[in-house]
Amino acid sequence: MLNKPKTAHGRYLIRLFVLMSLYIALLFVAVRFLGRPDAVTGPLAYGLAFAPAVPVIGIFWAVARLLVEQTDEYQRLLLVRQTLVATGFALSLATGWGFLEQFNLATHIPAYYWAVIWFAGLGVGAAFNRFTLGDSGGCA
Repeated sequence: MLNKPKTAHGRYLIRLFVLMSLYIALLFVAVRFLGRPDAVTGPLAYGLAFAPAVPVIGIFWAVARLLVEQTDEYQRLLLVRQTLVATGFALSLATGWGFLEQFNLATHIPAYYWAVIWFAGLGVGAAFNRFTLGDSGGCA
C-alpha cells in the first residue's frame, strides 16, 4: 500500500494525477459516444458531455486544497499570487475576446478553453513571481 505523501505539494500531485487520468478516460468515453450519427441522445448525452468537466472542476478544488494545506506561509504567498495572476490573465482574455466576438471581429471559442487559459496563466503567474520576487516556488 502506498504511503500518504507528507507534503501538501505531494498530495496535490497525487490528486492532479488521479483527476487528469479521470479526465482522459471520461473525455474518451464522451468522444466515443457523442458527435456521431448513432450518438447517444437525451439526458444520457448531457451527462456524457458534462462528465469530462467534473475532473477539471476537481483540479480547481485541488489547487484550493493545496492553498489550504500549505503550511509554509511564504510558499502559500507565492501560490496565492500565482493563482491571482492566472485568474486575472484568463478573465482579462475572456473579457477582451468576448467583446471581439460581440462585434463579429473574432470567431467563437468554446467556453472550456478558458479553463485551459487559466492553467496556462498559472505558468504566467509563476513567471511573474520569479520576475518580481526572484522565486517561483518551484512551480516553473
